[in-house]
Formats: sequence, C-alpha cells, structure tokens
Amino acid sequence: MKRFVIGPDIAVALARREADVATGHRLLAPTLLRSQVLSHLYAAVRRGDLDRKAAERQLDYLRALRIRLLGDRVLQKAAWRVAAHFDWPDTHFAEYVALTQLQADALVTLDAKRGEQARELVALASLDDLFRCGN
Repeated sequence: MKRFVIGPDIAVALARREADVATGHRLLAPTLLRSQVLSHLYAAVRRGDLDRKAAERQLDYLRALRIRLLGDRVLQKAAWRVAAHFDWPDTHFAEYVALTQLQADALVTLDAKRGEQARELVALASLDDLFRCGN
C-alpha cells in the first residue's frame, strides 16, 4: 500500500477521468484541497471551459473519493518551514509537501516547477502511479 498526497491539479484530473485509484493506495491532502478544487471548477464554469453540470459531476466524484484530509497544527508548522525553505510567497503548496513529509510515500503533482523544487524534500509520483498496483 502506498500513501500519496494529491493536490487540486491531480484531484481535478482524477475527476475528469472518473478513474478508480488502484486498490490499496491511500490518498491524502490538506483540508484546503476542498476549497481549491471548488474554486478551480467554479472558475472553469465562469470561463466557459466547463458547464455547471459537468463541474457538479466532478465535485460529486471527488466527494465520494476516499481522501483523508488533514490540517492540524503540526502540518501548519511544517508547511511554514517548507514555504520559508523555498521562499515561496504563500504556504498553499507547502502544505502538500509538508503532508508528504509527515505521512505519505510520495507527492503527486502536475506542477513541474514546484514538483522539481519539492523533490529536494520528498519523493514524487506520477498520476499514472495512482492506477498501478504494487509497492
């Protein structure tokens, strides 16, 4: 069993596919994932990239997906350290990196630039890794 931290980019990619994550894998994310995904889908509907019904279907898929959401004091403290380490302007992505450090095997992101930076602190995995069984 592998534990993967996913960000809003990966959550939306999974929702678009409505794909099943391989049995045994566990998904984790900071609690801010909910708001980021909601905001992303709302913006996509406003731009006309997605209709509301499709956005709601994606939200329903994500609500049913078993993602353990965490946001405690320890995570916040670790996220602060990560953001300061990279001199990032905010702690949003740092929460995903920190959660990976604290509780997961790998971080999954489509953000190549931030992913490359995060590789200094955590292991990275691909979207396809979520569908592969095994260790």
